[in-house]
Amino acid sequence: MMNPTFAPSWQRPLTLAESRQQLEAQQLWAAEAFITADIESLLVARSEFVDSLLQTLWQQCQFPDQGLALIAVGGFGRGTLHPGSDIDLLFVHQHPLPNAIKEKIANFIQFLWDVRLDVGHSVRTLADCREQAEAEVTVATSLLEQRYISGDTELAAALQQDTFHQFPWSSRAFYQAKQDEQQQRHQQFHGTSYNLEPNIKSSPGGLRDIQTIGWIAKRHFQTQSEESLVQFGFITAAELLELREQQRFLWRIRFALHLEAGKKEDRLLFDFQVGVAQRMGYGNTGKTAVEALMKDYFNAVAAVRELNAMLLQFFDQAILGADQSTATRNLDSNFYSYNNCIAARHDRVFDRDEALLQLFLHVARDDAIETIQAHTIRLLRSARQRLQQPLCSQPQCRQLFLELLALPKGCGLAFQLLHEHRILAHYLPQWAQIVGQMQFDLFHAYTVDEHTFRLVRNLYRYTLPDKTEDFPLCSQLVSAMDHPEWLYIAGIFHDIAKGRGGDHSELGEQDVRHFAELHGLPEHATELVAWLVRHHLFMSVTAQKRDIHDPEVVREFAETVQTQERLDYLYCLTVADIRATNSTLWNNWKATLLENLYHATAAFFARASQTDIPSAAREMRQRIHEHQAHAMALLLSAGYTATTIEVLWGRFTADYFLRHRPEQIAWHTQYIARVESDEQLPLILVGDESNQGTTELFVYHHEQDYLFAAIAAVLEGQNLSIHDAQILATRDGYVMDTFVVLQQNGQPLTDARHIESLKQQLHDVLRSRQPVPSVQRRLPRRLRSFTVTTKIEFVPTKNKHRTAFELIALDRPGLVARVARVLQRLDLNILTAKISTVGEQAEDLFIVTTRRHEALNAEQQNELRQQIIAALEDA
Repeated sequence: MMNPTFAPSWQRPLTLAESRQQLEAQQLWAAEAFITADIESLLVARSEFVDSLLQTLWQQCQFPDQGLALIAVGGFGRGTLHPGSDIDLLFVHQHPLPNAIKEKIANFIQFLWDVRLDVGHSVRTLADCREQAEAEVTVATSLLEQRYISGDTELAAALQQDTFHQFPWSSRAFYQAKQDEQQQRHQQFHGTSYNLEPNIKSSPGGLRDIQTIGWIAKRHFQTQSEESLVQFGFITAAELLELREQQRFLWRIRFALHLEAGKKEDRLLFDFQVGVAQRMGYGNTGKTAVEALMKDYFNAVAAVRELNAMLLQFFDQAILGADQSTATRNLDSNFYSYNNCIAARHDRVFDRDEALLQLFLHVARDDAIETIQAHTIRLLRSARQRLQQPLCSQPQCRQLFLELLALPKGCGLAFQLLHEHRILAHYLPQWAQIVGQMQFDLFHAYTVDEHTFRLVRNLYRYTLPDKTEDFPLCSQLVSAMDHPEWLYIAGIFHDIAKGRGGDHSELGEQDVRHFAELHGLPEHATELVAWLVRHHLFMSVTAQKRDIHDPEVVREFAETVQTQERLDYLYCLTVADIRATNSTLWNNWKATLLENLYHATAAFFARASQTDIPSAAREMRQRIHEHQAHAMALLLSAGYTATTIEVLWGRFTADYFLRHRPEQIAWHTQYIARVESDEQLPLILVGDESNQGTTELFVYHHEQDYLFAAIAAVLEGQNLSIHDAQILATRDGYVMDTFVVLQQNGQPLTDARHIESLKQQLHDVLRSRQPVPSVQRRLPRRLRSFTVTTKIEFVPTKNKHRTAFELIALDRPGLVARVARVLQRLDLNILTAKISTVGEQAEDLFIVTTRRHEALNAEQQNELRQQIIAALEDA
């Protein structure tokens, strides 16, 4: 790579216009040079450019030669500056400053701000510096990286002497403070490096983790050189080179990100990922280029995080003086433990590859072990690099791996460390392919390997006594399994074929069959895990996108699942999968849907074991009768007469009783019975009578055009998302619409004022006292980087009088309301709407009929498709 230079020519006197022009010229030069230049030379060039501006401005301001110095501190003090980075300045003075000098300093800073540089500054004496550094570790840290710019050289030298020989923080205190600081920073990112919009600087494994190593080394060894880490034996030359290589890669991403954003921006947002990938030389292929960039990024931060953890542990031993001798226990001929660590007994411990897995077996068996000793991590890293073939190719390793999965705590900390130290990737070649594999969408919040690890961790948590209350059904099912390790294997392989092209469920099934054959699993286990991997999305799709009130839907689901055992395994896998995909996906509504489908299917299997299997029609009649009987009991206990209830229910259709729980029926009935005339309509109820952790909106009104569209528009205007809708008519011209809604954060609506606002607006809109709101919010930032082609697919349905279709489109504001307006413009009745959002993509199911309660013919279906696509693409 070339070594670039950029030599500004400052005119005298320095003007604001010229300074801005020079800054823009340097930025354009940097963007062009970035293609071929060494990144470190670019950072130095940027720093030298700012240095020259500061020095020129300093001379122009005619600051005194004695008693005042300008010092670069913090990141600018390192002499490596990114295009949008902060410029941290320290004005250090010897004597009290006269007002004229204070005014010059203020004008100096104001000029830099007007040039549009992001400048932070402080004005302190040497004594102030000592006092502030003693009080705040961040100030002390910034002084470790001080660099002279202009002014009194003797004063600057005194500050440097003071910093390095009278540093106010002991090695012990400084190390502890920086370690605490890092832990708190990592917690802000939920302890993971694998968020798909990472912070290049602050995420775990980011640039700040590299800087933390340097700061501690500078303080402890009183040196400005990172090579001292090698000299003192804290890091090998190869490790230092690796650390620097990863740092240069992260620097390049950050530099490209600043260029792309046109400002300081350390979050690699979806908005910038395509542009950064192009600047980094990954090509112009959009999603493919981004995924290649992010794969390299995630591998880099994984390496940094491992090195950071290892080196901080070495510092811990050297600075805090951790004592190994107090509680040493031999585990076998290769390993021992002390305090909460496992350690190798000799440096050739990993000459036999199976020892790599024996290490993690000890972790799984011993509750006292919490971490791996730093020197053992170094040995593990070396052994990992020497491996010539996957560990699963060796029979001894296969035996140990299966033993690990079968241990009660094998998929706890041991599996986490197996993943973090990339031994899992060296065991399974398929796992190596998904390490760092991102999916450029809003649905998956983590890389494929991190998502899969989280899924397995969720499965493991179902076995823990203190977690049984969180997911009682999952805990109950897993505790009853003879072989929970089969569930873990299905979890490991469920997404292992992502990124290879083709159907990942089918390819994953092939992979897990090969694994089962290689590892000698029984035939029954092989068939079970293969079926689970092939169908791991089936329960989620059925629960969220199909009408599970319909016994035919349950019957078809059960016929595919076939056995209670498969149902138990699939339910646990599905819950763990959704919860591991994105923290915003899981809510009580999804939990209820899945649990209802589980129980309905289990009941089907129980009935199927009997000789008299009821038909779907008989099953529906039985359910209606049960719902009515239960609701009647609730209403009679509330003081209503059977005659009053029966007269009212005579107006309701069978569908109503089929699709509502007894508690809902009783709730609706009580309020409808009080309506004496249409002047009291619409009747609007808001609550959660079904105890499903959601908000139920019930609207009883006389039939009118565009009712569903109007309600949908009001809900979206109130920032409520529709998850389910049942649109039912009475026999005498009234509608009973039930909506399941949640707030944008996935929580039910509980605020009394918001509920009253919603009810009042609905009342005013449905009584035509105010117009239907127009939902014209801008696309959210994260959606602007994605395009989704609008598609309409008609879905087969057993009911010949109904038409079901699935809509796939970009999840834009007002989507449901727009679709509803199209449907009602075509004079179609909406019977059911199931609204599902998969990241940036809406995947909604609608069931409709004509006004004559008939299914749509081919011509009507084509017209519906064209009009919805036109309405959404014009939005």
